[in-house]
Amino acid sequence: MNPDVLAWAVAQPIGNRWRGLADAYAAGTTRVTFEGRTVEYRSLAEIGQAMAAGYAAENPTQRRPCVALARFTRDAG
Repeated sequence: MNPDVLAWAVAQPIGNRWRGLADAYAAGTTRVTFEGRTVEYRSLAEIGQAMAAGYAAENPTQRRPCVALARFTRDAG
């Protein structure tokens, strides 16, 4: 488990899907309840994958800025 992903999930408000996953992961349980639903995961690794996917979706890597060079000349003729 990437510590950045776990820290991000724990920082979410209580009742949030990602916080629920982090709490379950830290407790070592595979049953997660959030937003009135209960989900049973197959393993802690699967919970880790779900948190990593959520982290990637909500924190996309910064794109490199696009740079273009435009040149203009005026015909002196």
